[in-house]
Amino acid sequence: MTRSVLAAAFLSVAVFSAACLGGPARAHDEALSPERKAEIEALVRDYILQHPEIILESVAIMQAREEAEKNNAVKQALVDNREALERDPADPVLGNPDGDVTIVEFFDYQCGYCKSMMQPLLDLVKSDGKIRLILKEFPILGPASETASLASLAAARQGRYTEFHTALLRLRGRLSTEAIWQVAVETGLNLDTLKADMQDPALQAHVRKSFALAKALEIQGTPAFTIGEHVIPGAVSKEQLAELIAQVRADS
Repeated sequence: MTRSVLAAAFLSVAVFSAACLGGPARAHDEALSPERKAEIEALVRDYILQHPEIILESVAIMQAREEAEKNNAVKQALVDNREALERDPADPVLGNPDGDVTIVEFFDYQCGYCKSMMQPLLDLVKSDGKIRLILKEFPILGPASETASLASLAAARQGRYTEFHTALLRLRGRLSTEAIWQVAVETGLNLDTLKADMQDPALQAHVRKSFALAKALEIQGTPAFTIGEHVIPGAVSKEQLAELIAQVRADS
């Protein structure tokens, strides 16, 4: 329960009580005397003590209203940012480039849930055959994550994004720069070229775009997904993703 919601609930009771005592016109036309103020405060206190449920009811209503407003804002952000979410030519695309449903994943290479979801997600994309999977580099877990994201985008220039991406997510233990270089060598990347490409400001700008999109969609952690009109924060099962995909297809 936020302080703003609780304060608003008390305010609504106070306004109601003031209206009962003097009416809205009188409340606006004259300042309350100390005696009248004390009378209103006593009435509010007595009413709350006799009917404490009104506070919980007010809070529930206001929280529901806040949640609805937030959901509407996120839906509008999806509409406003659809092109940047799903059609950015700099984004890696897995699965079917011409698929009828697009999943966008915001992920971090050090996120344990991202690691655990990788294979089920890839299996779903493969078995379905009509899913476009857009991967948004969202390195929120420190410098090593940022290095891994830039390295992955640079690996795409050598045509090995998928191999490098999956290899990094399969790593166990703490990610380090040395581990990233080792994975690059193991996946057949030219390390000198990779490091040079990572310095391209365009790659850093692309990562910043992912952060801007996440902020607009109120995404604060990884993994997070967008599918159709839905924003899904946190890890979900392959079955839940399949249900959402079926729903998007049914609605289209």
